[in-house]
Amino acid sequence: MSKKKPLILVTNDDGITAPGIRTLIEVMNTIGDVCVVAPDTPQSAMGHAITINDTLYCNTVKVHENEPQKEYSCSGTPVDCVKLAVNEILKRKPDLCVSGINHGSNSSINVIYSGTMSAAVEAGTIGIPSIGFSLLDYSLEADFTPCKKFIKKMALECLEKGLPKGVVLNVNFPKLKENEIKGVKVCRQADAHWVETFDKRTNPLGKDYYWLTGEFINEDKGEDTDEWALKNGYVSVVPVQFDLTAHHAIRTINSWDF
Repeated sequence: MSKKKPLILVTNDDGITAPGIRTLIEVMNTIGDVCVVAPDTPQSAMGHAITINDTLYCNTVKVHENEPQKEYSCSGTPVDCVKLAVNEILKRKPDLCVSGINHGSNSSINVIYSGTMSAAVEAGTIGIPSIGFSLLDYSLEADFTPCKKFIKKMALECLEKGLPKGVVLNVNFPKLKENEIKGVKVCRQADAHWVETFDKRTNPLGKDYYWLTGEFINEDKGEDTDEWALKNGYVSVVPVQFDLTAHHAIRTINSWDF
């Protein structure tokens, strides 16, 4: 009796036609049965936002005629896509959820803003082994080819061994050719932050508007971080937990006089 193929949910935050998700779909089609539920427009930096004050639309699409997977474009956020997939579209819970491949970094503090990672986290909250993938290249002409073999290996390992309860993986790829990538490092999230400013401008009608800008500051000198790994030619893998409790602080807060 042949083994049943795993069911794999693919999503992202860059939109269903983005080159990154098309590469991810290509790899997942070599592993199992694929269903794609992704935003119909870019939803970068949406974090874990969900749609509650507007209607959601979800339509079947066919981006490339020769591809076998079922695809749905959603008017909502990446997290909306996962919720719709699990509760309305799929007949059973997926064996794996993969999100990406994001155009740009989701390392360090960026993980909390990331729609890519929030989709993976949402799937993780309901017990689906999940991985978010990102490439440190914001260009629409980014070359995702060097990522393929790593993505396939990680997906197969995840399907075979599962993930610890409450954990999803945040995977970032350096912008390098395949033969330049030194390997994979399992890391901690670097202690880094953004120093942000707003570029204030005035439109032709005299109304002020703002563009968010800023500088990424990494003062973490550790050689066990995602930022160190990426800077030194490695793929970074950070196990991310969605229990946000600061367990180490409970004793301190309990000492306060409430």
